Amino acid sequence: MTDSTDSTDSTDSTEPAAGAPERRPGGRTARVRAQVLDAVRAELAEAGHEGLTVEGVAARAGVHRTTVYRRWRDVGGLLVDVIDAAGEMDWQPPDTGSLRGDLTALNREIQESLVVRPSFAVALMAASFHSEQAARAQTRLWADRYAQCEILVERAVERGELPARGARGARGARAATDLDARGLLVAATAPLYHQLVLLRADPDPRLPERAAAAAVLAAAAGAFSVPRTKRA
Repeated sequence: MTDSTDSTDSTDSTEPAAGAPERRPGGRTARVRAQVLDAVRAELAEAGHEGLTVEGVAARAGVHRTTVYRRWRDVGGLLVDVIDAAGEMDWQPPDTGSLRGDLTALNREIQESLVVRPSFAVALMAASFHSEQAARAQTRLWADRYAQCEILVERAVERGELPARGARGARGARAATDLDARGLLVAATAPLYHQLVLLRADPDPRLPERAAAAAVLAAAAGAFSVPRTKRA
């Protein structure tokens, strides 16, 4: 999908600008960053990765292209920063009082982000296949989001909705197992991506709750029990 004549063809071979600040300063620098990242989101959602250029982003943001090149260097750098910015958002997992309710609410958020047109979430996923920098940043973001959502499973265990560990076997012995919270979360959310991104199916308003319910039933039956890691 990458055009060799496009400025995007360097996204896989370059690294973020040397000496780029780790902290996020305020004032004019913060305003410029916000303008540029808003432009990246809009350009990516409308034109996809193949239509994303530094020049287009600069024009849309109302800044000179040298400003963009100096701070982000290329499209890969822009994609990394827009993904990092998503991780900086003050997002909290749902808290409805039940695991099924929490997972349903989470799935509804996911479905909404995938069906809105244009979908920035879908465009960003597609772009990550064309930029190693973006792919690494998106992997970090997804790992952080799943870790943040593990609280849903922890609360369910505390409420007694799920066994904490060690389900009894056929002879009544309690096995040394733990609950795989990450696996449960992936199982609950994966049907949304499968149906809407891979199969490009029409949105089903019942899918978020059905997928959540299936994951909860599987968890209650021990589907996400894993051998307990031995600690020294």
